[in-house]
Amino acid sequence: MEPVKKVRKKRKPMSPEQRAAAAERLAKAREKRMKENPPTYKNVHPSVLAIPEDQPMSLKNIRRWIKTQKDLMSAERKAMRQDVKGATARFHSHQKYISNLERFLRDGDWADDYYGEYQQNKIKWRCVTPAYDREGNQKRTHGVFYEDLGFVWSDV
Repeated sequence: MEPVKKVRKKRKPMSPEQRAAAAERLAKAREKRMKENPPTYKNVHPSVLAIPEDQPMSLKNIRRWIKTQKDLMSAERKAMRQDVKGATARFHSHQKYISNLERFLRDGDWADDYYGEYQQNKIKWRCVTPAYDREGNQKRTHGVFYEDLGFVWSDV
């Protein structure tokens, strides 16, 4: 015996005036809820919450980047099933970037060399505390800005 499928009664379509009134009521309710019970963001690091929304690393931007990367990751998953060359590497790259973004939200520490919605920007490194070798010479790394030099170190 097959289970009986429940028949749902169709809703009566709303008129444009009713739709506008409902949208206005919803907006008022959301505004009231935000005033009375603002979000606490318990799982977001305070240093991330302190970043203004117009900055690239703001909470709003990071959440948008995570959504974009998840969409790209699902597209790469489909490409992996179709056996497209390089899809597996791109899939894992998106997966790791998402975990780094989530880590940034949780801990406030950036752990990637790139940033942006599509990882299109490169992080510029800066030496805060210099390290020295046994002879007392300062260690230098290619592509890092050093305060004492005033420029980015390169071996060329």
